[in-house]
Amino acid sequence: MTLAERLAAALVSSEATGLILGDDGDLSGGAALTEAAVLVAVTDRPRPGVILTQRTETLRRHAGQVAFPGGRLDPGEDAVTAALREAEEEIALPREAVEVIGASDRYRTGTGYCVTPIIGVVPADLPLVASEAEVAAVFEVPLDFLLDAANHTARTATFQGRERTYVELVWGERRIWGATAGMIVNLSRRLRWAP
Repeated sequence: MTLAERLAAALVSSEATGLILGDDGDLSGGAALTEAAVLVAVTDRPRPGVILTQRTETLRRHAGQVAFPGGRLDPGEDAVTAALREAEEEIALPREAVEVIGASDRYRTGTGYCVTPIIGVVPADLPLVASEAEVAAVFEVPLDFLLDAANHTARTATFQGRERTYVELVWGERRIWGATAGMIVNLSRRLRWAP
Protein backbone atom coordinates (compact mmCIF):
# COMPACT_ATOMS: atom_id res chain seq x y z
CA MET A 1 0.00 0.00 0.00
CA THR A 2 1.39 3.41 -0.97
CA LEU A 3 1.68 6.32 1.45
CA ALA A 4 -1.19 8.08 -0.33
CA GLU A 5 -3.39 4.99 -0.02
CA ARG A 6 -2.57 4.62 3.68
CA LEU A 7 -3.40 8.27 4.36
CA ALA A 8 -6.61 8.12 2.32
CA ALA A 9 -7.80 5.01 4.16
CA ALA A 10 -6.99 6.53 7.56
CA LEU A 11 -8.56 9.89 6.70
CA VAL A 12 -11.99 8.45 5.88
CA SER A 13 -12.11 6.51 9.14
CA SER A 14 -15.01 7.59 11.30
CA GLU A 15 -13.31 6.47 14.51
CA ALA A 16 -11.89 9.86 15.51
CA THR A 17 -12.73 10.82 19.08
CA GLY A 18 -11.90 13.84 21.18
CA LEU A 19 -11.38 16.22 18.27
CA ILE A 20 -10.51 19.82 19.11
CA LEU A 21 -13.06 22.09 17.44
CA GLY A 22 -11.09 25.28 17.94
CA ASP A 23 -8.92 27.45 20.12
CA ASP A 24 -9.83 26.78 23.77
CA GLY A 25 -13.57 27.13 23.26
CA ASP A 26 -13.12 30.76 22.12
CA LEU A 27 -14.82 30.40 18.78
CA SER A 28 -15.03 34.07 17.79
CA GLY A 29 -18.10 34.86 19.89
CA GLY A 30 -20.61 34.04 17.18
CA ALA A 31 -19.07 36.44 14.65
CA ALA A 32 -18.80 35.37 11.02
CA LEU A 33 -15.69 33.30 10.41
CA THR A 34 -13.29 33.84 7.51
CA GLU A 35 -12.70 30.66 5.50
CA ALA A 36 -9.07 29.56 5.25
CA ALA A 37 -7.14 26.45 4.26
CA VAL A 38 -3.72 24.98 4.99
CA LEU A 39 -1.72 22.30 3.24
CA VAL A 40 -0.53 19.40 5.35
CA ALA A 41 2.18 18.29 2.91
CA VAL A 42 3.39 14.79 3.82
CA THR A 43 6.70 13.82 2.23
CA ASP A 44 6.82 10.45 0.50
CA ARG A 45 9.84 8.80 2.06
CA PRO A 46 10.44 5.70 4.24
CA ARG A 47 9.85 7.84 7.35
CA PRO A 48 7.30 10.37 6.08
CA GLY A 49 7.56 13.95 7.28
CA VAL A 50 5.34 17.02 7.29
CA ILE A 51 6.44 20.35 5.84
CA LEU A 52 6.01 23.29 8.23
CA THR A 53 6.99 26.94 8.12
CA GLN A 54 8.29 29.42 10.66
CA ARG A 55 6.59 32.76 10.07
CA THR A 56 8.70 35.91 9.93
CA GLU A 57 8.95 38.12 13.01
CA THR A 58 7.71 41.11 11.01
CA LEU A 59 4.20 39.81 10.35
CA ARG A 60 1.34 41.67 12.00
CA ARG A 61 -0.33 38.46 13.26
CA HIS A 62 1.22 35.26 14.56
CA ALA A 63 4.76 36.55 14.03
CA GLY A 64 7.43 33.90 14.49
CA GLN A 65 4.95 31.06 14.92
CA VAL A 66 5.18 27.65 13.29
CA ALA A 67 2.42 27.01 10.77
CA PHE A 68 1.33 24.90 7.84
CA PRO A 69 1.51 26.80 4.56
CA GLY A 70 -1.90 28.34 3.97
CA GLY A 71 -4.22 31.28 4.32
CA ARG A 72 -7.64 32.71 3.58
CA LEU A 73 -9.69 31.65 0.56
CA ASP A 74 -9.84 34.13 -2.29
CA PRO A 75 -13.28 34.78 -3.83
CA GLY A 76 -14.42 31.76 -5.86
CA GLU A 77 -11.80 29.40 -4.40
CA ASP A 78 -12.42 26.14 -2.60
CA ALA A 79 -10.20 24.91 0.23
CA VAL A 80 -8.02 22.69 -1.99
CA THR A 81 -7.33 25.48 -4.47
CA ALA A 82 -6.51 27.94 -1.68
CA ALA A 83 -4.18 25.54 0.15
CA LEU A 84 -2.27 24.73 -3.04
CA ARG A 85 -2.06 28.41 -4.06
CA GLU A 86 -0.83 29.50 -0.63
CA ALA A 87 1.79 26.71 -0.50
CA GLU A 88 3.05 27.77 -3.91
CA GLU A 89 3.19 31.45 -2.83
CA GLU A 90 4.76 30.82 0.59
CA ILE A 91 7.28 28.03 -0.08
CA ALA A 92 7.33 27.59 -3.89
CA LEU A 93 5.74 24.14 -3.64
CA PRO A 94 4.44 23.42 -7.16
CA ARG A 95 0.72 22.55 -7.13
CA GLU A 96 1.29 19.78 -9.65
CA ALA A 97 3.71 18.09 -7.21
CA VAL A 98 0.93 17.56 -4.63
CA GLU A 99 -1.20 14.42 -4.68
CA VAL A 100 -4.26 15.69 -2.80
CA ILE A 101 -5.70 13.06 -0.44
CA GLY A 102 -8.57 15.05 1.02
CA ALA A 103 -9.74 17.42 3.73
CA SER A 104 -9.44 16.80 7.43
CA ASP A 105 -11.47 18.26 10.29
CA ARG A 106 -12.07 22.01 10.16
CA TYR A 107 -10.59 24.08 12.98
CA ARG A 108 -11.92 27.42 14.27
CA THR A 109 -9.44 29.95 15.58
CA GLY A 110 -9.90 32.60 18.22
CA THR A 111 -8.80 35.12 15.60
CA GLY A 112 -11.90 34.49 13.48
CA TYR A 113 -10.88 31.85 10.94
CA CYS A 114 -12.39 28.51 10.06
CA VAL A 115 -9.44 26.51 8.70
CA THR A 116 -9.71 23.41 6.51
CA PRO A 117 -6.55 21.27 6.56
CA ILE A 118 -5.92 19.68 3.15
CA ILE A 119 -3.81 16.53 3.29
CA GLY A 120 -1.46 15.93 0.37
CA VAL A 121 1.52 13.77 -0.45
CA VAL A 122 4.59 15.38 -2.01
CA PRO A 123 7.87 13.93 -3.27
CA ALA A 124 10.70 13.97 -0.76
CA ASP A 125 13.41 16.62 -0.97
CA LEU A 126 11.66 19.12 -3.22
CA PRO A 127 13.65 22.38 -3.52
CA LEU A 128 11.41 24.67 -1.45
CA VAL A 129 12.03 28.42 -1.25
CA ALA A 130 10.58 30.56 1.53
CA SER A 131 8.77 33.76 0.54
CA GLU A 132 10.86 36.33 2.44
CA ALA A 133 7.86 38.51 3.24
CA GLU A 134 6.00 35.77 5.12
CA VAL A 135 8.23 32.79 5.84
CA ALA A 136 11.50 32.81 7.79
CA ALA A 137 12.17 29.08 7.39
CA VAL A 138 10.79 25.87 5.90
CA PHE A 139 11.44 22.62 7.72
CA GLU A 140 10.19 19.05 7.98
CA VAL A 141 9.10 17.13 11.07
CA PRO A 142 8.59 13.34 11.02
CA LEU A 143 4.91 12.44 10.73
CA ASP A 144 5.19 9.78 13.43
CA PHE A 145 6.58 12.39 15.87
CA LEU A 146 3.72 14.81 15.17
CA LEU A 147 1.03 12.15 15.49
CA ASP A 148 2.40 10.56 18.67
CA ALA A 149 0.14 11.74 21.52
CA ALA A 150 3.11 11.44 23.91
CA ASN A 151 4.52 14.55 22.19
CA HIS A 152 1.32 16.61 22.71
CA THR A 153 1.72 18.60 25.93
CA ALA A 154 -1.20 20.49 27.46
CA ARG A 155 -0.24 24.03 28.52
CA THR A 156 -2.04 27.02 29.99
CA ALA A 157 -1.36 30.73 29.64
CA THR A 158 -3.15 33.96 30.43
CA PHE A 159 -4.23 35.83 27.31
CA GLN A 160 -6.51 38.87 27.22
CA GLY A 161 -7.20 38.46 30.94
CA ARG A 162 -8.33 34.85 30.67
CA GLU A 163 -6.52 31.59 31.35
CA ARG A 164 -6.46 29.50 28.20
CA THR A 165 -5.47 25.92 27.49
CA TYR A 166 -3.57 24.88 24.38
CA VAL A 167 -1.39 22.04 23.07
CA GLU A 168 2.33 22.38 22.44
CA LEU A 169 4.81 20.16 20.60
CA VAL A 170 8.54 20.83 20.69
CA TRP A 171 10.71 19.62 17.82
CA GLY A 172 14.34 20.56 18.41
CA GLU A 173 14.28 24.32 18.96
CA ARG A 174 10.89 24.74 17.29
CA ARG A 175 7.76 25.29 19.35
CA ILE A 176 4.54 24.22 17.64
CA TRP A 177 1.39 25.46 19.36
CA GLY A 178 -1.94 27.20 18.80
CA ALA A 179 -4.09 26.33 15.80
CA THR A 180 -1.28 24.39 14.11
CA ALA A 181 -0.87 22.12 17.14
CA GLY A 182 -4.66 21.78 17.44
CA MET A 183 -4.89 20.58 13.84
CA ILE A 184 -2.00 18.17 14.43
CA VAL A 185 -3.81 16.72 17.47
CA ASN A 186 -6.94 16.27 15.36
CA LEU A 187 -4.92 14.53 12.64
CA SER A 188 -3.42 12.27 15.29
CA ARG A 189 -6.86 11.32 16.56
CA ARG A 190 -8.25 10.94 13.04
CA LEU A 191 -5.41 9.00 11.43
CA ARG A 192 -4.38 6.64 14.25
CA TRP A 193 -1.09 6.38 12.39
CA ALA A 194 1.13 3.35 12.76
CA PRO A 195 4.51 3.44 10.98
